[in-house]
Amino acid sequence: MSEKEPLTTEPYKGVHDYYPQDWATVSAVFDTIRATLRTYGYEEYQASPLERAELYESKTSEEIVSQQTYTFTDRGDRRVTLRPEMTPTLARMIAARRRDIPFPARWFSIGNRFRYERPQKGRSREFYQADVDLVGLGDARGEAEVVVVAAKVLRAFGATGEDFVIRVNSRALVNQAGASLGLSTEETTAYLGLLDRKDKMPAEEFESAREAFRRNGTDPLELILARTDEATDAEYAKVLDLLSQWEARGITNVVFDPTIARGFLYYTGLIFEVFDTNKENPRALLGGGRYDGLVALFGGEQIPAVGFAIGIETLVDFLTTHNLLPVSSAAPTLFIGVPGADDSAPAQALADTLREAGISAIVYSGTKSLGDQIKEAVRRTTPYFLAYGEEERASGSVKVKHLADSTEEVCEVAGLVEFLT
Repeated sequence: MSEKEPLTTEPYKGVHDYYPQDWATVSAVFDTIRATLRTYGYEEYQASPLERAELYESKTSEEIVSQQTYTFTDRGDRRVTLRPEMTPTLARMIAARRRDIPFPARWFSIGNRFRYERPQKGRSREFYQADVDLVGLGDARGEAEVVVVAAKVLRAFGATGEDFVIRVNSRALVNQAGASLGLSTEETTAYLGLLDRKDKMPAEEFESAREAFRRNGTDPLELILARTDEATDAEYAKVLDLLSQWEARGITNVVFDPTIARGFLYYTGLIFEVFDTNKENPRALLGGGRYDGLVALFGGEQIPAVGFAIGIETLVDFLTTHNLLPVSSAAPTLFIGVPGADDSAPAQALADTLREAGISAIVYSGTKSLGDQIKEAVRRTTPYFLAYGEEERASGSVKVKHLADSTEEVCEVAGLVEFLT
């Protein structure tokens, strides 16, 4: 019998393996997002990545449903989809407990999403995302809050208003423009899809595609621009009011951009996307908008909602470009070396004492010399090393080695906790 070929170590195409240090960095980003959102009263929730396929088939974009979802039939003959986005799940959960939830509800969730698309920079088949939603507030205060919160998340990492720009549009404006030109609802939806793909196609291809939506030489985008130039459109006045509200709260990098479309079909009002001002990162960092009709798909009265999602990969790219990525480490704080086999148990006892005080520590478990133990600690990127043997136990003091610069300090064993914190 021939031997089987060894299994490949490569992950599935388009997904990432996060080794400990990689995950420590991503986790530090998660922590900053969580801390910021909680200061605004947002509560974290979570749900399974498995959903009924029909959840996405009525209001998610056609491109995502038909080309990008991971959908299969399970052993119970049910069609199941790995979630490509979180908003429909949020709407389902809100609808299920609508009588018990105090509104407005401020919820957020951080987790993985799945889309079958061509892997490229900032775009993977499995990706992590933070979804932030304000449910139950139907007026402009909702849009005013979530855009401020989105900006504050970026500022929490040290970004300034010069590092990113917030581009806003109104789905209602686009719908009105389409209706004014005589476009059907389906045609206006198709036009929105074209706008959403605008940056993914050559300029001449986009201009050619616009011809199908022109009426008397004008398409919806040109009509919106004409109306805003005249400053007579009532829906545009709402956008102007929001711009003044954001400016009053210190968010001055918001601009009106009628080419912003957002691909999801459930948006009903204001939509927005945030872009890095550095041209090295041309993709949107985050985006969102108002979606007042989604919860009602599950029955009952309509519950207004507005929110946004921020992709962790694009955020990390943004933070890296601007030298704002949080410094983090997966390594323990202290590596305790043992001069001999009889020193292992006392060293473990010392480590347990430190752990109870919240200090992460590991004890060497092999038979190598102290010199080799120090080399292992360096390889693990552990900040501190100390040897704990009979001499140290007798004296009640240890030599703590700073591995970054190989300097040493003598420290009383009783003072180790204070020294390491």
